[in-house]
Amino acid sequence: MNGAAKGAIVGGVFLTMVGAAGYGVYTLVGGEDGGAAGGGTATRAERRTGPPDAEETARTAKAFLTAWAAGDERAAADLTNNPALAQPAVGEFRTKAYVSKAVITPGTPTGTTVPFTVAAEVTFEGVTKPLAYESKLTVVRGLTTGKALVDWQPSVLHPQLQRDEKLRTGAAAAAPVKAVDRDGQELTAQKYPSLKPVLEQLRKTYGQTVGGKPGVETWIEPAARDAPKRVLLTLAEGEPGLLKTVLDADVQAAAEKAVAAYPESSVVAVQPSTGHVLAVANNRADGFDAALHGTRAPGSTLKVLTAAMLIDRGVVSADKPVECPKTVSGGGRSFHNLENMELKGASFATDFAVSCNTAFIGQMKAVGDESALADEARQVFGLGLEWKAGVPVFDGDVPAASGPEAAAAYIGQGRVRMSPLNVASVTATAKTGVFHQPVIVEEGVGERVLARAERQMRSGTSRQLVQMMRQTAASGTAARVMSSVGGDKGAKTGSAEVDGAAAPDSWFTGFSDDVAAAAMVQSGGHGVDAAGPLVARVLNAG
Repeated sequence: MNGAAKGAIVGGVFLTMVGAAGYGVYTLVGGEDGGAAGGGTATRAERRTGPPDAEETARTAKAFLTAWAAGDERAAADLTNNPALAQPAVGEFRTKAYVSKAVITPGTPTGTTVPFTVAAEVTFEGVTKPLAYESKLTVVRGLTTGKALVDWQPSVLHPQLQRDEKLRTGAAAAAPVKAVDRDGQELTAQKYPSLKPVLEQLRKTYGQTVGGKPGVETWIEPAARDAPKRVLLTLAEGEPGLLKTVLDADVQAAAEKAVAAYPESSVVAVQPSTGHVLAVANNRADGFDAALHGTRAPGSTLKVLTAAMLIDRGVVSADKPVECPKTVSGGGRSFHNLENMELKGASFATDFAVSCNTAFIGQMKAVGDESALADEARQVFGLGLEWKAGVPVFDGDVPAASGPEAAAAYIGQGRVRMSPLNVASVTATAKTGVFHQPVIVEEGVGERVLARAERQMRSGTSRQLVQMMRQTAASGTAARVMSSVGGDKGAKTGSAEVDGAAAPDSWFTGFSDDVAAAAMVQSGGHGVDAAGPLVARVLNAG
């Protein structure tokens, strides 16, 4: 049956009286006929100004909801301040979302805002399922007519609808996927909430290739073409295909618990020997997957990469002294250490362990190449090489810079942008001396080619980096947090200043045996205070 025919049948059953509490069809006790809210042409004498009063608000809300419930998209749209957008949206509620019945019940208005509940039924190819939700509308004064009108927003139809998004019902674009971890344990969004966007993307990417059969769903069609659909209702279950990931359920569970303790936090764990992503977790009010897609300055955690570049180029050695003055000039700008720290005669490893900014920036002149850090990031650590992880990820950005920005990049500031995944990968590369592109699904599944680094670190660089990170974990800035971590361990702390923020972002990265992890807590302060405990907990689980 084609879509037009389905829509006609749906429209035929949409008008169903369900009683005095609401319309399915919509009823409001008292008041005038719904058409009075927007009907007629206001004369200059009748034209009103200022916010609508309680009576206007009630009449306008009643008229709009009545028209919507009756399937009269033209009448409903004319009662809004944007008929051009409202009319197709209200019409498609029946013809594209296939809502066959809707009972709309108002709540108590607050000023010009009217809450309401929708108890709907969705019918597609003979299958009917209930869809219930709450939403609200606001009544405003028309700018040119002076009429009381509904302020049109997509969220009026459904609270999760955003600009340019659509409500749709039909056969799912992709079959469901049963994702399992490396040992065959099933991964679900109910058990591991942070994995919800990852699982949705895995379904989108692999649903048609791992043997599954699509079901029937009601979903929100996103405005961005590459964004995943957000399923609201499943009318008919599909048959899932089995997809094995490289995630580790135990490490994932630890990561979920770790981020729960810190708002606006993210953490990632990677296996250095393979690049396998063991865990991805976020705790953010905005729902953003910062662990995989974050683009924040990583602060002093980038000194792992900067140190590698300096050692690779023969500028420093871990055991040789490098001055750590209170201040140093870099690119014409003065840089200083936290609390104006100063060390004389200390080795570069000690400068690294206590996170001396000036010891790093002070080497710019000896390097003599402002693109050196960007080259090291791309050629050795694989940053910016279009990672194919099995789901979309940000692959880091350490751009070539000049002047003060080039100096700031040495300590993870300026224009450098990283996610916890990127920083965890940097630590994993430092640990082994070889870049393994991070993956959630192994390379052989699907058609993709993993990024390969152009060159490896020079002989001995990895050994020195690991030595410096071990010292940082044993007696440097990370010692307090890493004391609880077992195995062969190393770490690096970081904090990143952000314009306009009350506190810096907290960053921390570390390894224990064959697990590397990195965390970021937005506006969390020093790395050891917020991000550090997250990494320690994840490393202990690995």
